[in-house]
Amino acid sequence: MDTIQAIVVAILQGATELFPVSSLGHAVVLPALLHWHLDQRSPEFLPFLVMLHTGTATALIVYFWRVWWGLACGVLGFGSNQEVNDSRLSLVLIVIATIPAVIVGFVLEKFVRGLFASPLVAASFLVVNGLLLLFGESLRGLGRRPLATLTARDALIIGIWQCGALIPGISRSGATIVGGLLRGINHEGSARFSFLIATPVIIGATVLEVPKLLHEHVPPGVFALSAAAAVVAGITAWLSTWFLMRYFRDHDDWALNPFGYYCIVAGAGSVGWLLLP
Repeated sequence: MDTIQAIVVAILQGATELFPVSSLGHAVVLPALLHWHLDQRSPEFLPFLVMLHTGTATALIVYFWRVWWGLACGVLGFGSNQEVNDSRLSLVLIVIATIPAVIVGFVLEKFVRGLFASPLVAASFLVVNGLLLLFGESLRGLGRRPLATLTARDALIIGIWQCGALIPGISRSGATIVGGLLRGINHEGSARFSFLIATPVIIGATVLEVPKLLHEHVPPGVFALSAAAAVVAGITAWLSTWFLMRYFRDHDDWALNPFGYYCIVAGAGSVGWLLLP
């Protein structure tokens, strides 16, 4: 992987991890469209992937630092009784929403990604992702509940929706936002909760790769390139989060529709291109 490819992949990861358009789907499809021969099993790719995820998770922690600080204070018992109770409840909801992805990901991740991670199949599931976003937008209830009304049942259902992101082409943030909308939570609240539960999922996936990294012989210069790419991914992820939180707040009636149309067009166009002789 050369420097240009590394930077492009870092920007792609930082943006599509938060935008509801599937980072994994784009990571599988785009190199195939550009005829990049990226060996994801090579000794260079694992540290690169770990560093990209570290950059993205760091961006989310920095953006929502007040939330995480409040949760930490609540766990330690700092603040008024109401603040402590609210913080502890929020943390419990995040944990509940994370559990399904942890279980399903641990048991089925390699099988599912190995089964579906071809560029043609990933492009096809981009179309499915687009339809999912339009479906969620059209069938959302009349309610516009704020995130503060989220229940344990809501969190569990949103967490189950998150499991769909194991399939390349299905967006983690898109699935969880749709899950929130179908529970009556507004776009801004659904997006905020989606980004909050993304942090432990991304960190967990990164930690699982570290033992493998310790047994790899990494060629010289790979960590320097990976670190630079991580910074790019982190900056891109922070900017994406900043933009999306304002976008979802200001477009509560139709916010997912543009992303749905994009995924359908991009996925169908990629399928057509990949099938050309």
